[in-house]
Amino acid sequence: MNFLDDLSDVQREAVVNYQQPALIIAGAGSGKTRVLTYRIAYLLQQNVSPQQVLALTFTNKAAREMKERIGTLVGAGMARRLWMGTFHAVFARILRSEAERLGYPSSFTIYDTGDSKSVVKACIKELQLDEARYKPGSVFNRISMAKNNLIRAGEYLGNVQITAEDAASRMPRTGEIYAMYERRCKLAGAMDFDDLLLNTNILFRDYPDALARYSSLFRYILVDEYQDTNYAQYLIVKKLAQPHHNICVVGDDAQSIYAFRGARIENILNFRNDYPDYKEYRLEENYRSTQTIVNAANNLIEKNSRQLHKKCFSRAETGEPIHVLNAFTEQEESFLVASSIFETVYNKLAPYNEFAILYRTNAQSRLFEEAMRKKNIPYKIYGGMSFYQRAEVKDLLAYLRLVVNPNDDEAFRRAVQTPSRGIGTTSLERLQAAAGAEGKSMYETFLSLPPAAIGLRAPVPQKLQTFCDLIAELSSLQFALDAHELAKEVAGRSGYIAALKETNSMENIARLEYVEELLNSIKEFCDNTDNAPSDEGNGTVTVRQYLENVALITDMDNEKEEDRNKVTLMTVHSAKGLEFSYVYITGMEEMLFPNKLSLDSKEELEEERRLFYVALTRAKRRITVSFSKTRYRWGETVSNRPSRFLQEIDESYFDKPVFQETAAGNLPDNHGAFTGYRDAGRKIPARIRLKPYNASAPRGAADFAAEQPQALTAGMHIEHDRFGAGTVVSVEGVLPDTKAIVDFKGHGRKTLLLKYAKIKVMS
Repeated sequence: MNFLDDLSDVQREAVVNYQQPALIIAGAGSGKTRVLTYRIAYLLQQNVSPQQVLALTFTNKAAREMKERIGTLVGAGMARRLWMGTFHAVFARILRSEAERLGYPSSFTIYDTGDSKSVVKACIKELQLDEARYKPGSVFNRISMAKNNLIRAGEYLGNVQITAEDAASRMPRTGEIYAMYERRCKLAGAMDFDDLLLNTNILFRDYPDALARYSSLFRYILVDEYQDTNYAQYLIVKKLAQPHHNICVVGDDAQSIYAFRGARIENILNFRNDYPDYKEYRLEENYRSTQTIVNAANNLIEKNSRQLHKKCFSRAETGEPIHVLNAFTEQEESFLVASSIFETVYNKLAPYNEFAILYRTNAQSRLFEEAMRKKNIPYKIYGGMSFYQRAEVKDLLAYLRLVVNPNDDEAFRRAVQTPSRGIGTTSLERLQAAAGAEGKSMYETFLSLPPAAIGLRAPVPQKLQTFCDLIAELSSLQFALDAHELAKEVAGRSGYIAALKETNSMENIARLEYVEELLNSIKEFCDNTDNAPSDEGNGTVTVRQYLENVALITDMDNEKEEDRNKVTLMTVHSAKGLEFSYVYITGMEEMLFPNKLSLDSKEELEEERRLFYVALTRAKRRITVSFSKTRYRWGETVSNRPSRFLQEIDESYFDKPVFQETAAGNLPDNHGAFTGYRDAGRKIPARIRLKPYNASAPRGAADFAAEQPQALTAGMHIEHDRFGAGTVVSVEGVLPDTKAIVDFKGHGRKTLLLKYAKIKVMS
């Protein structure tokens, strides 16, 4: 078959010209996989031996699908003989043949990340280092980054800059751990994923004959997603291509978003310097998206200075403008997104799997999960776990469960070891065995039996006593404090937050974000007027009520339905390479997207812009962007500005102004975004239903509404829809977050956020 007829003119040029270096700049949705696949098929059709073709990808799925497609074009037998696969798979195959030269058996073990972290943990223990400071995950990530930059343990220890960075991170002995880890792997005859690249570089450096053999064998080299290669991958490819320069790389600098994994955008930007005789092909026609989506993405990415300029275009329909969901709170944002999906499914008869909700950080998933469940919309979390399955979320929930019920053994086992208290598995196993013999819980057994009878040795009994005393103290507060106040006490007094803050690693920053989001969820639950205070809690919403709510939310009823027709929730990083008809890009606010960590560096800010570009170009038919005027940060409400990236796109591509101002203080006009749902008869939750204040309107006995801050002064008598009669003590703060402190008869002193509080002025 003449498969070249399936290609556009520029695609065909990129396929048939295979005797020189080729840089194929492939815009989003431009058919790059087809071009790469057809180029390989064309090589084989020109009588190039399959064994002379080296094709490198980043995922096994991509390699498998490409090989299957090549098989249909030129025959499965030829496709099977290709050297095609991921970098790690291909170079592991080479290292099997050459392992003895490097001091490894040919049957060496390949450690996955879990194996590697376990060995690192053992090294930390053997060196008698504090695991709370030397987190195995953080240390392993540091070692991994070093290996990707071809830095071995000896070089690591001798590098003044690296050791200074470790000292600044309060982990000065990381180099020693690396050295011990390297020795242990070698003694075990094992390589981790990073070693597969590092050792291939060492092989080609120290054994020129090996390099000559493989560079002679691989006459044609093709690399997918070249913008995602790290230094180790780049150097291997460059060495193999050196004799003949028959290298073809495919990529898009505008989609280089993995610098945190070691990817270097310089690899694709400098291709012309490495191969001056190169030929460039620009795949600029987008076959995926509407003209509006493509033009808006172009409009955005042109603001980056480091790029290979291209002008993508689409011959598809103009399409819908970018929809703007402009919310007061993050809860309203999730409600608006869920309602929009519900409405689109109903009106357009679209399947759920054509929808994706994208966010900058995994911690943002919680509210969207809850909104999906309330609307009975099936969903799946892609590239991550459910919010309530995160380890740090489960850790704090274990404490709360134990405060409510100290006899909860599962919660006891989890909480007593988090953060580390020096209470080992052996001690807990002995306590569990004694509890079984006594027919009591672990908590009761420890308090009722002498340590010797349990088999506990000093200093474990004292540490357990301190822990049990802490639980008893916190338990005594469960009805005196509301759920949020108690959760903050638990997070602080347990040492959990302090332990996460000890090391300023990316891993711990992410964990803190999840802890913050959990505390935000509890604060939201307490503030929700639909949740009546418990009689036990002295007029407060108790932690027991919150735990019951969480248990219902996280109970998936053992769903076994396949994920074929569900809305996808994922980070933008996880969405790369995927496409959906309807894409919701959420949390488009300064300090969130772009992320606050990127604002001090032009290079990092440009990567954030590329990340938003990736998000935009996932959509085929419609993009919806959403943002919230306010958001919880550690239990406090803070104001947000819409993302600068929205301002960088011409306003003609949006269905309404993004930065529209109001008379209430230069904040986005959120009323317009909500009106459509109100007019459509959709029920808006009471806690976010906003009623405009009209000073001239008469106020009836049941007319409770959010009050204008300037209408309240100290000494006024008011009535609250839930707490009843009260006296204003003071009014504090600035718009839009003004609060009133009120003394209520029978309920004590309460702090009310006036933009939500349902009250009426009595005098």
